[in-house]
Amino acid sequence: MMIGYLAILIPLAAVSAYTFSRFSAFRAATDEILHADQRLKDLVQAVGESIISQTGFDRKYIITGDREYFFQFERMESEISSMLAEAMTTVRNDEKKEMVERIYDAYGAYKDVFYEEASYVENKDEYLPDAFRVKKEVLTDGVLLELRNLRMMTERETFEKVEILGDSVSEATKMVAVIVAGCVVLGIIISVLVTRSITIPLSIMRRKTRRIARGDFDGGLEISAPPEICDLARDFNSMCDKLQETDKIKSDFFSLMAHELRTPLASIREGTNLLLNNRGEDFRENQTRVLRIITEESNRLTDLVNSLLDLSKMEAGMLSLKREKFDIGSLILKAVSGMEPLAMTKNIGISWQVPQALPQVSADEERLLQALRNLIGNAVKFTPEGGRIVITARPCDGGVEVSVADSGHGIPPEDLEVIFDKFRQSAMTNFSTIKGTGLGLAIVKHIITAHGGRIWATSEAGRGSIFTFQLPS
Repeated sequence: MMIGYLAILIPLAAVSAYTFSRFSAFRAATDEILHADQRLKDLVQAVGESIISQTGFDRKYIITGDREYFFQFERMESEISSMLAEAMTTVRNDEKKEMVERIYDAYGAYKDVFYEEASYVENKDEYLPDAFRVKKEVLTDGVLLELRNLRMMTERETFEKVEILGDSVSEATKMVAVIVAGCVVLGIIISVLVTRSITIPLSIMRRKTRRIARGDFDGGLEISAPPEICDLARDFNSMCDKLQETDKIKSDFFSLMAHELRTPLASIREGTNLLLNNRGEDFRENQTRVLRIITEESNRLTDLVNSLLDLSKMEAGMLSLKREKFDIGSLILKAVSGMEPLAMTKNIGISWQVPQALPQVSADEERLLQALRNLIGNAVKFTPEGGRIVITARPCDGGVEVSVADSGHGIPPEDLEVIFDKFRQSAMTNFSTIKGTGLGLAIVKHIITAHGGRIWATSEAGRGSIFTFQLPS
């Protein structure tokens, strides 16, 4: 009897050992896709956005000679170098390392050209600006091209790894089936029970892996299996969620850019054509109006790019805060005075209730002012003409609580939990006629959270919304 049990247990032990070893490799590869590959893609995207921003400071400094833009260029250089260094430690193969090195070299060459041209600007020497501009464009285009190639290679390797994982699961399934065939001779009932508890989840995961390889990132893999397989299934679902979230963010981003950039660019293009092609007294009368439209649309594009860059830094954990003690009441009044002209154009009244004895807060004054302006501007945007906005502040346990209430149409209950997610406004049919990027509230949440506070919204249909945040003192 003991020999019979051993004859059953030894093959079963072999099956378990082999299968769990394959699971460990599968899980390790899944973790690499979730962490290393995703981090590299995030770094590539952040470097690309930072370089685009840095070239803006480059052009502004060369045109104006303002040293502040020069210092902004240097700060961006430090951030980009740090991200490239992290990318170098993240890559796993020689080809990617060579791509990162080429990015290093091209970016270094671009900086050298900029500093060389900056010396001419600073010394007010005569030089050929077009030659420098062409050099810098070639170098930055090369950097962006290499970043694009690196991202595409990383994504391609991710899908290849998923396919390899599918083949690995398939091989494991075949091996289990072979060993189980021997176990059936010795103990049919026990072997069938053990085999079904392993092969069924493996088959489900194999089919799911192949669907992922074809671009289907839908998760929801629910299986009844031993704890190790359940853990693997949870990691598998987490990987699917990450890939799906990345794909959705990419789609939302391109949709937002197509929507938000098309109108201002068209206005700028048509206005420029009018300035170039029209002459005469009639046109001179409209020239100021055309220039004002071009300026407004240019400012709109600049605000959009700055919001994207701010949110990108915040999500990457690079938000630096200059904390100091100050009275938040005076900051509220400053924010209100800056937004009053906008409210007056819609005949919206703004009032505030700020007591004198508010505790001081330790925060970054500029960032907190940005958050207040975003909240008040959001209230103005969604409040109809003739409405009202009320800002209140009061002491709370260990800090200060500030609320911004409007008399708009309100927010649907299903959207209150996600209103602070980026790009959410574009997905809300109630607000489809109101222009916006869906980034303002996301930036506000990042700023408040970075200060150790919390923010939430309450709303009642037809009676407006209240956005409230708390900050520790």
